[in-house]
Order: sequence, then C-alpha cells, then structure tokens
Amino acid sequence: MRRDYFTLQVSNVDWVDEDGSPEKPTVTISFEGPVATLRERLTGPDDEPLDAAETDVAFRLQTAVDDDDAQGVVSVTNRVTGDFVLELNESAANVLRFIRAARRYGEHAGDEGEYGVHILLDGDEFVSYDKSTFLVYNADGNLLRNQSLIPSGVEL
Repeated sequence: MRRDYFTLQVSNVDWVDEDGSPEKPTVTISFEGPVATLRERLTGPDDEPLDAAETDVAFRLQTAVDDDDAQGVVSVTNRVTGDFVLELNESAANVLRFIRAARRYGEHAGDEGEYGVHILLDGDEFVSYDKSTFLVYNADGNLLRNQSLIPSGVEL
C-alpha cells in the first residue's frame, strides 16, 4: 500500500507550547486509496475491526533524530500477527512534538500519557483508539526510550 495514500493530521498539541489547558492529543490518519485492502488489514479474523489492544503505533527515523529536517515513517501494526497495517512518511519534529504533548497530557491527567488515533477511510471514521504507547526507533532499528511514550510498568 502506497504511503502517499495517507495523510496525518495532529490536533490538541499547541497547548503545550502556549502553556494552555491540557487537551488529549489526537492523530487523524486519512486514507485515500483502495479501501478494501486497508479495511481488511484493520479487521481481525472475527471480521470485526481490530481494537486498540491489537495494534501498536511506532515511528522509525530515516535520519538522525537531531537532524534539522529529520524524517521517518509512522506505522500501525497488528500486534497479533506483526503485520504492518499502514505506513506513512512524516517529519520527526511533528511526531516528537505530538509525543511530548501526549506525555504532558498524561502528567496532567494522572497517568503516563494518552492520545487518540482516528483512522478515516475515504473521509469516514473506520476505527478510533485510545493509546498510551508510541515507540520511536532510530534508523538502525534501536528503540529511543527518551523520545518514546512508554507507560511505567511496561517492559519492552
């Protein structure tokens, strides 16, 4: 599935820089491509959409994290099968800003961080998840714990 079929939009992140009231950060992934393929990837063997516990969200850098124009790939995977559900290109600055907002939201909400994920197929919401983990990997595939959103008590 082509990465350019996807667009990513974040919301509720500006409050961190503006010292505003905490709002749950949300990422909306819109898909404009062959809907049947993505629908199948987002559906489990019971023909029901995968739930939040059956998916993982990660960001894999393609350059060094401190590069001014660092880029990477956001992915959603099926936790049960390990298969990629979707991948899309995104700037590291945008993703790391989002993770920072999720971490700060968690500090205010009394947990380690939480964010929302909405996946739209041709403009209609297909799944919506509340997540608390967002893993960040460098270009060599090593986990960057300080940039990742990992709830306490979670062992990787």
